[in-house]
Amino acid sequence: MRRTAMILGIISGIWGMIIGFFGYGYTEFIDWFGEVPDVIEQVDNVKKTRATALLSPVLALVGGGLVISRALVGGVLLLLSALGMYLGFEFGVFTMFPITLCGIAGLFGVLAGLLKQAD
Repeated sequence: MRRTAMILGIISGIWGMIIGFFGYGYTEFIDWFGEVPDVIEQVDNVKKTRATALLSPVLALVGGGLVISRALVGGVLLLLSALGMYLGFEFGVFTMFPITLCGIAGLFGVLAGLLKQAD
């Protein structure tokens, strides 16, 4: 369970980083270029989007790396990452895989920590 959580956490963290780069870059581009009505518009909460773009993938990567030695802590970090991605970017075509993978990895990590199961 721990190895599965680690693999899923790292994969979702990398995928989340790609989404984070685009989310942060989009807000920067709109600040630089300006809005075009009905074509490209700034997000409602720029600071939330930028914080989510940075923190959620980092939590997934740290949680995935930590889940082998400290399964419960790593699992909680992975669940927080999934929640952050969901609240920051919502559930869509590009975010469904990292959110789902983080959620499953977090669940596995928490279960491994609670059951004290070693691989």
